[in-house]
Amino acid sequence: MPSRIICKGTAAAVAATRIRNILGPVMSKGEWLCSVYGHHVKSKFLNTSSGDTVKIGDLSYQLKKPRRPEFVPINHILDTLPQTVVQHLRWIMQKDLLGQDVFLIGPPGPLRRSIAMQYLELTKREVEYVALSRDTTETDLKQRREIRAGTAFYVDQCAVRAAIEGRILVLEGLEKAERNVLPVLNNLLENREMQLEDGRFLMAAQRYDKLLEEHTKKELDSWKIVRVSEDFRVIALGLPVPRYTGNPLDPPLRSRFQARDIYYLPFKDQLELLYVIGPNVAAQRVSQLLSFATTLCSQESANLALPDFPVDNLGPAVKVLNLFSMLSPPQLIQRLYPYHIILGKEGRTAVEGLLHRFELFESPECHVSEVVNVESVSSKITAQVAVTIHAAGDNITFQVPCGSRPPRPPHRSLGFIRTPTHSHLLAEMMQSHFVKDICLIGAKGCGKSVFVREFAEMLGYTIEPMMLYQDMTARDLLQQRYTLPNGDTAWRASPLVNAAQEGKLVVLDGIHRVNLGTLAVLSRLLHDRELALYDGTRLLRWDRYQAMKQELQLSDEELQKRSVFSVHPSFRVVALAEPPVPGSSTKQWLGPEILTMFLFHTVSQLGKAEETAIIQAMVPNVPNTAVDQLLQLSHRLKQTNDPTYQSLASSLSTRQLLRICRRISQYPEESIAHAVNKACLSRFLPSLARTALQKTLADCSIQELAQSATHQNYTCVVTDGILTIGSVSVPVYKPDEKMKVPDVLFYENLQHMIVMEDMLKDFLLGEHLLLVGNQGVGKNKIVDRFLHLMNRPREYLQLHRDTTVQTLTLQPSVRDGIIVYEDSPLVKAVKMGHILVIDEADKAPTNVTCILKTLVEDGEMILADGRRIVSEAVEMPNVIVMHPDFRMIVLANRPGFPFLGNDFFGALGDIFSCHAVDNPKPEAELAMLRRYGPDVPEVILQKLVAAFGELRTMADKGTITYPYSTREVVNIVKHLQKFPNEGLANVVRNVFDFDSYNKDAREVLITALHKHGIPIGAKPSSVHLAKELPLPVCKMSGYWTINQSGNVRRKLLCPTESYKIDIKGPVFLRVQPYDIERNESRAVSFTEEHAHWQIPMNEVNIVCDVTTAKDVIFVATCNPVSIYAMKERANVLHCVDLYEIFPRTLSGAWQPLVTIAPLGGPLEGQVILHEEESNTVVHLDLVTGAARKLLFTQNKEEQTHKRNQSPKWWSSKDSEPNFKMCCEFSQKNWLLFYKHDGNQLEVLDVLEGQVHIISLPINLKAVFLVAEDRWLLIENKTNKKFLLTKPMHMGAEDSGVCQLHTITEESHDMGFGMSSGFETPIPQEISSDQLTSENLSAALDQKIISPNRLFCDNSSYAGAIVGFPDLMSPNEVFTFKRETHLTEGRGGDMFFGGNRRTGTAKRMNCATLLMANQVVRALQASQVPVADIYPKDVTPPMTAAYLEVTDLNSKKVKYIPVPRSSTMSPYTAWISKLSDTDVLLAPLGTGGVVTVDMGGYVRLWETGLDNLQRSLMEWRGMIGSEDGRPIQITIQRDSGLDVSSPKHGKVDPNNDPHVGGNQWAGGTGGRDTAGLGGKGGPYRLDSGHKVYQVSQMEKDAVPDEVKQAAREMGEKAFKERLKEIQMTEYDASTYERISGAVRRQVQSLRIILDSLQAKGKERQWLKNQALGELDDSKIIDGLTGEKAIYKRRGELEPELGTPQQKPKRLRLLVDVSGSMYRFNAVDGRLERSMEAVCMVMEALENYEHKFKYDIVGHSGDGFDIELVRSDKVPKNNKERLQVLKTMHAHAQFCMSGDFTLEGTEHAVQELAREEADEHFVVVLSDANLERYGISPDRFARILTINPQINAFAVFIGSLGDQAERLQRMLPSGRSFVAMDTKQIPQILQQIFTSTMLSSA
Repeated sequence: MPSRIICKGTAAAVAATRIRNILGPVMSKGEWLCSVYGHHVKSKFLNTSSGDTVKIGDLSYQLKKPRRPEFVPINHILDTLPQTVVQHLRWIMQKDLLGQDVFLIGPPGPLRRSIAMQYLELTKREVEYVALSRDTTETDLKQRREIRAGTAFYVDQCAVRAAIEGRILVLEGLEKAERNVLPVLNNLLENREMQLEDGRFLMAAQRYDKLLEEHTKKELDSWKIVRVSEDFRVIALGLPVPRYTGNPLDPPLRSRFQARDIYYLPFKDQLELLYVIGPNVAAQRVSQLLSFATTLCSQESANLALPDFPVDNLGPAVKVLNLFSMLSPPQLIQRLYPYHIILGKEGRTAVEGLLHRFELFESPECHVSEVVNVESVSSKITAQVAVTIHAAGDNITFQVPCGSRPPRPPHRSLGFIRTPTHSHLLAEMMQSHFVKDICLIGAKGCGKSVFVREFAEMLGYTIEPMMLYQDMTARDLLQQRYTLPNGDTAWRASPLVNAAQEGKLVVLDGIHRVNLGTLAVLSRLLHDRELALYDGTRLLRWDRYQAMKQELQLSDEELQKRSVFSVHPSFRVVALAEPPVPGSSTKQWLGPEILTMFLFHTVSQLGKAEETAIIQAMVPNVPNTAVDQLLQLSHRLKQTNDPTYQSLASSLSTRQLLRICRRISQYPEESIAHAVNKACLSRFLPSLARTALQKTLADCSIQELAQSATHQNYTCVVTDGILTIGSVSVPVYKPDEKMKVPDVLFYENLQHMIVMEDMLKDFLLGEHLLLVGNQGVGKNKIVDRFLHLMNRPREYLQLHRDTTVQTLTLQPSVRDGIIVYEDSPLVKAVKMGHILVIDEADKAPTNVTCILKTLVEDGEMILADGRRIVSEAVEMPNVIVMHPDFRMIVLANRPGFPFLGNDFFGALGDIFSCHAVDNPKPEAELAMLRRYGPDVPEVILQKLVAAFGELRTMADKGTITYPYSTREVVNIVKHLQKFPNEGLANVVRNVFDFDSYNKDAREVLITALHKHGIPIGAKPSSVHLAKELPLPVCKMSGYWTINQSGNVRRKLLCPTESYKIDIKGPVFLRVQPYDIERNESRAVSFTEEHAHWQIPMNEVNIVCDVTTAKDVIFVATCNPVSIYAMKERANVLHCVDLYEIFPRTLSGAWQPLVTIAPLGGPLEGQVILHEEESNTVVHLDLVTGAARKLLFTQNKEEQTHKRNQSPKWWSSKDSEPNFKMCCEFSQKNWLLFYKHDGNQLEVLDVLEGQVHIISLPINLKAVFLVAEDRWLLIENKTNKKFLLTKPMHMGAEDSGVCQLHTITEESHDMGFGMSSGFETPIPQEISSDQLTSENLSAALDQKIISPNRLFCDNSSYAGAIVGFPDLMSPNEVFTFKRETHLTEGRGGDMFFGGNRRTGTAKRMNCATLLMANQVVRALQASQVPVADIYPKDVTPPMTAAYLEVTDLNSKKVKYIPVPRSSTMSPYTAWISKLSDTDVLLAPLGTGGVVTVDMGGYVRLWETGLDNLQRSLMEWRGMIGSEDGRPIQITIQRDSGLDVSSPKHGKVDPNNDPHVGGNQWAGGTGGRDTAGLGGKGGPYRLDSGHKVYQVSQMEKDAVPDEVKQAAREMGEKAFKERLKEIQMTEYDASTYERISGAVRRQVQSLRIILDSLQAKGKERQWLKNQALGELDDSKIIDGLTGEKAIYKRRGELEPELGTPQQKPKRLRLLVDVSGSMYRFNAVDGRLERSMEAVCMVMEALENYEHKFKYDIVGHSGDGFDIELVRSDKVPKNNKERLQVLKTMHAHAQFCMSGDFTLEGTEHAVQELAREEADEHFVVVLSDANLERYGISPDRFARILTINPQINAFAVFIGSLGDQAERLQRMLPSGRSFVAMDTKQIPQILQQIFTSTMLSSA
C-alpha cells in the first residue's frame, strides 16, 4: 500500500518495496507502526496444512487446520520480525502451550493488538474480537436474544462462540467496561465452564471427555451439556489503571490472567524503522524527534502529569517530513502532540524546554503556503488524486485518496472565502490526509465545519456528518437494532459503518463530548481499518480483504455471505472538537488514547485583516466602519488573558460577527452596541462581565443609540395580507393546518413590540431564534403572539432533565410486536414547514440539545429509525427533506443562579439569533396592567410596578435570590380586579408567602414593599393623624385703608429706569444624577407624612432654601453651594455643584447664603439663584448645566466694593444690610430684588434681559408681592406699610412711573378715620393670590365675595384682609388671635444650648395653601402646646420642628411632629440664623408642604383635609375591608318551590334553630320569611344562633404565656451554647453587632452555595439496569426478553484516573493599617472591613471542601499579618470574634505606612504555587494610594500579573474623585469603590457570585 500512495519513482518508493515484507503486519492504512527491525529468529513456517509446526526459539506449536479460515487474521505478519516482538510472541506461545489466558498491558496505541493478531496469524487461529466499551453488557459477551418468525431464541455471542469453536477471544479495552460486566467470564476463564441463558452448560474439555466415556453424546446433548474446546484461549488487551483513566481490574478477574508489559519498542529499533520510512529526512532530525518523543513517555514526564507522546504516530509524521523536508519539527510535533492546547502553563514550559534541548527549532521559511492544484489520477485499484502544494517556493505533488465525485480545484468555491490562514490550514490538512485521519480543534463558531466542507469538495468526497453527544453509546456509533415489518429483529448499520464501506468522509462533530469509553470502539477502525460489529459482521482493511479473497479463492458474494466486507480504501475520518480545558476534570478530553488516533490541526484565530476580508466578501454591502468597530472589539476581548474577557470573546465568534453584519447590512440604522449586547446576552451576564463589556465597548467608541421608541410608532397591523410590526413588514402566511396557529390573550406593550420587531428582523434574515429571560416575563406569550400575527402553525416541544436525543426526534412504541417510531414535534415541523417552539431548553442536558446544531447549521440530522433529515432533495431512500419554511424558536431561562439550568446559551447560543426578554419597563408594564385590571385604582398599579421594579433590581444585585416577574404582578392585578374589596396588602401575600418562613428574605421584602407604600402588615386601625385642637374665634381686628386722595404726600410717584443686564458666561457645570431611596411613609400606619428621602449631601453642607414649582422640588445648600432638583415621584435627583461660581475664600470669611427662584413657561427647568450677601444673581439651566452670571449695570461698582470688604456677618453684633429676592411671580419669569434698609427695587425681567430700577422715598424692611402689579412695602424703622402700584408692563412707553400709596391701619374699636397708632405686627407671609369665595366664606363664617389676601404674623394663627389689595375702600382685617405672641429666634435647645441670639430669622417657614384654606408654619417645640397634644404618660418625640396646620375650613389647628434629623451639621450658629427650626418649608401642590431638615432629609406632607380623606380611603382600600365579622359558609339549595309573598314569619317562642320551610322568622336557608341565607324574605333577621365572635386580632394574638415560654427557651439554648464555646454574653453581643450587619448577605451567599452544591450532586442516568424506567434505546432488547433494559438515576462515581475536583482558593487581604482606625470614626471603614471578614468566615463555614480560604492583613508593620490560616479556619462565634478583635487591636497599635502593593503581590505569588480549581485574591484597602506615592498603574500590573489568579481590589472611602480616577485606570471589573462602606459586603457578594460561582 505505501508504494501505491507514495509517488512512483521516488527514493521512498524503492525503500518501501524493500521493506514491504518486513513491516506489512503493523502497517495501518499506509502508516507505519512502531515495530522494530532487529535481529530475527527464523520461524519454521511451511504451509497451512494441519500438522505443520511453528517454532519460536526453542518452542514449537503444532498447527491445526482452521474450520472457518476467514476468521484467521491475515496480512498481519510475514517472514521476519523484530527481536522484541519475537520475544513477546514466544511468551504468548508459552502461555498458550500452558493453556493459560494472557493479558497484554501497556501504553495506548495499536502495538498490543498488533502483536496479538501476529501471534494468531502465526498459529493459524480463528479470532473472536470484541472491543469493550462502557456500553458493553453481559449479553454482548454471552448470548443475545433475537426474534425470528415471532419466536425469541438465543444467539451465541463472541465468548460462547469462541469457547465452543476453539477460537481465541481477544478482549480489547478491559478498563472501559463497567465493573459488573466482566465477572461473567470468571468461571469460563478459570474452569472453562459457563451456564448459558438458553439452558445449555459449557463444560471443560477434560470433564466432558470423561463423561463421554460413560455416556453417549446424545445423552449429553439431551442434558444440554456443550464441550468447550481445548483450543479456546483469551487474550485481553488493556491499559494500566490508575495511570490511565478507566476502571481497575476486578481482583478475581485479574488473578485469572498472566500479564505481559508491552512497552514501546526500543529506541534503536524504532530509529532504524524511521530511517527506512524517511530516507530523505536527515538522520539527525529523525533521532531528535524520537528522543523528544521517548522523553515525553518517561516516568518523569508522567510525574509532571504530561500525557504520553503518541510514539506510534511518528511513522506517519516522518513520512510527511520525507516528502516536505522544509517542515519545521515544532510544527510537526504540534500535529502529533498539540501541547499548546492540552497543557497548562507549566506543562507548556516543560515541553518547550525539551524542544530546545533537542534543538527542534522553528525554522522561519518552513510555512506551507497553499494547495495549488488537485487533479484526478487514473488508478486501477483505488481512487486517487494528485495534490500539488506550493511550499517554501517549490511545488510538491503527491497522491492521496479521494472520494467518488470529481475533485474540484482550489479557488473555485463560491461559499468559501480564502485567506492566508485558511489556505495554510487546508495545505496542512492535505499533508496529514496523506498518512492518517485528522482532528480539527477550534472554538465554536470559528469555521471548522466550513473547512471540512471545502476540504471534502476539493477531494471529491461525500461527507457523512455524525453529531456526537454525551449519552451516545457504542451501538449508536456502529449498529442499532430495529424490527423488520414481520416483527423479526435485525441490525441496522450506522452511517459511520456505511460510509466506511462506501469510501465517504465521515465528520465526527463533537468528539470532545463523547465519553472516552464509547469512543474506544473506534480505535481499531482508525488504527487498522478493521471492525467487528454486533451481528457478527466483520470489516477488513482493503488490502487484507483482497489477500483473503485471493487466498481462500472466494468471490465478494461468498465472503459477504460469511459476513466479511472490506473497508473502502478512500474512507477517511475527520473529527471536530472544541479545545480541551487543561486541568479540568470534565473538559480535558484529549488524553493519551485519543492522541494516538488522529493527527491534530488547530483552527487558529483569524487576524483582524483576514476576518475583515471574510466579512466583506460574505456580506458585501455592510458599512466598513461597522466592521472595523466590531473587529476592534472582538480582537480586544480575545487578546487579554482575563477569563471574563475570553468568555465574552467566545460570544463574538466569526459566525456571530457574520450574523451581526448581515443584520446591519439589512437594517443600517441599528446600533452596533445593540447587536453586540444581543449576541453576548449582556442583560443576563454577571455584573462583572457586563461592566467589562460596557467598558470595552466604550474603549472601542461603540455607543448605544438612545431608544427612539417614543418617536417610532411601535404598533402591529395587518393590511392586505401584509403584517407590519414597527417598521418591518412580512406577508401573512397561508397555512394548511390552521388549528396549529396559536391564539393567545395578549395585551400589547411597547417593550414586547420592540422584541417582536427585533425577532421579525432576524426571522426575515432566515435565522432561528433563541429567547432568553427570567421566568414569567412573557416569552411564551410573545412567541405565540408573534406566530399568531404571522399566521404560522406551531409545533411545541417541552424539554426537561430526562429528555434524551431519542425523545427529541422519535418516540418508539411497540405495535403487534413491531417497533413503530412516532415522529416527534421536531420531525413533524421539519416535514410540514411549521415553526418548532422548544420550551425550557435549559432544563435538558446540553449534550442532548447539541444535536440541534447540525439541524440548524447544515440542515442534516440522522434519526433513530435510520431516516435522515436533509436540507436539499437527494436521490436516497429514507430521506426527509427539510421544508423551506421550517424554523426553530427556542425559549430558555437565563443561565446561572437561581435557575441553575444547563447553560444552553453557552453551548449553542452562537448558532441562534439571541434575544433577551426582560420584564417590561415601568411604563410598558403599567399600560399592560391597566388592561388586565381596568377597575384597579391607578395608584395601586403604580405602587405595584414600583415595588416589583425594585425587587427585580435587588435580584439582579443578588440581594434576593428570586427574580420576581411580570407574571406575579399580573396575577395580583387579576385578583384585585375580580375582588376589589380585598386589600392590596392581603393580595400581595399570594406571591410573598413563599418567603414567609425565611426571616431575612421576609425582612428585605417587607422593607421594599413598605418603601413603595404597600402596607403589608398594617391594620385598619393604624391611623395616627395629629390631634386637632380648636382655633380661637375669628374676629375682625381692624381696617387697612389705601390712601387715594389727592394729597401729594400720601401719593408718591416713584421714578423708574431700565437697563440691559450684563451676562457673564456661560460656564458649563456638571449635572450629576443621583439615585434616591424614596420611601413611602404610610406602610405601617397612616400619617400626614406620605414620602421621604435623603439628599446625598455631606455633613458640613447646610440647607439654606427650599422651593417648589409644579411637582419639582428645589433645594439649595451652601458650604459648598449646590442645587438639588427632584420630582415629587421620581427616584432620581439632579445635583449641580456651584463651587466654581461661589468658591470658599481661603480665610473662610465669606459664607454664601443662596435662595432659588424657578422660572416658568419657555424657561421651565431653569432657575435663578440669588446669593444674599454679595447680591450675586446666577441663571442656571438644570438640563445643560449652563450657568450665567447676571450683572445689573448700575450696581457693578457697588458689588465689587462690597465683596472686597468681606464682611464677617455671622460674628458681628449687628447684621450687615443684605439683599433679598422676591420670587412669588418667578413662574412668570420676573423677580424683584431689594436691599434691607435700601431705597431701590430692582425688577429683573429674565425673558427681556432687562432690569428696571424703581427708586423709593422710603427705606425698606420687607416687600410682599401681593399681586403682579401691587406690592406691599414695609418701611424699615417705622414698620409703616405702603402699597406700590405699577403698570402691568414695565417697559411700556406711556407710563414709566409707579405710584406709592400709604396704608393707614385702624383698630376695629376706633372706627374709620380715627388713627390711633393701631399697628398690626409685620406679616410673615401674605398670599399673592386670593382665597376662593367658598373658602373665604367658610373661614369668616359669612357668605362673602370679595378680593382678599391670606396672611400670617406672630400674633395670630392666620388672618384675612378682605378687599385688599384691589379695593380702595377700607379693607377689613380678620384674625385668629394667639394667646401669646410667637417669639423669634431659638429657645434653649439640647443641640444648641441656651445661648442663642434672637433676631429675625432669614427664612420665615410659613406657607399659605389657598385651595386647602390652610396656613402651615414650622415651629420649634417650645412654641407648641405639647401638653395638649400628648397624654400625660406619653413622652413627646424628639423633633426637628412641629408643623402647625391652621385649617380655616374646620376651624382647627394641629401640630404634626417632624422627626429629628439623624445627622447634624457642626455649623450650628449659622443654622440658627437661617431658621428658627431645624427645617425649611415650602408649599407643594394644592394641599401639602415639603420640609427639608438640616440633615438633608426631605419629607412630603399632606395637610389638606380633602387630600387626606382621599388618601385614607385609598390606604384603607389597600389594607382591605376585614371587618372582623365571621365568614359563613352558605350552600344555595334550590328548593323547587317558588317565592310567595314576603312576610315576617312566625316567631318561635323557644327560639330553636330553623333551616328552610317558609314558616319561621329568624331561620336560615328558607324562603319568604325574614332570616339569613335564604331567598325572597323581606329583610335579614339574625336570631343570634351563631356562637359569639372574638375579633380577628384577638384570634391572631398568641397568648402571652406562650410567647414568654418561647422566649425563655431561646435564651436558655443561647446561654448553653455560649457556655459550650466559653463565650461571655458581652462578647456575644459584640459579635452579634458585627454579624447582624451582614446577616442578609451571608444568608444569600449560602443559599447560592447550597444550590450549586445540589446541582453538582444532581444524579445521572445509570443504564443497563434490571429495574427502573424503560430505556427507549432498549425496547427491542425488551421485546426479545432481555432483563437489563432499564435506566435509573443514581450517583455517578467519577472514573478512576480522572483529576480530582480541587477546591477554589481564596485569600482575603484586609487593610489593618493605622488609617483604618484613625478614620473609622468618620466613615466606619474599620467596622465595615470587620463585617466583610465576618461575612467571609460565616458564609464559607462548612464549605471548606469547596472553598479553601485564608485571611491576611497588611499595615505599616508588614504585608502578611496572619489572621486566619487556611488549614485552621474559625469554627464558632468565639473564634471568629477573636479574629475580629485581632484586626481591631492591630489597627490601633500598628506603625503607619502602606504595604498594599507588597501584600497583593505576595498573595498572588503565594496562591499561584497552590493547586486549586480557581484562585482569588480580594484586596480591601483605602483608596488613598497617592498619599504613599503608589501609582495606580503599578497596582493594575500587580492585579493582572498572573492570568490564573483573579485579583480584585475594593477601595474603602474616597477623597474627591480619586476613586473614580482609580477605577478608570484599573482593569475593568477588577476594582470596586465603596463610596458608602455599607456596600463592602454587597461588593464581596457580587465578586463571589459573579466569578467564583460561574464554574462552581
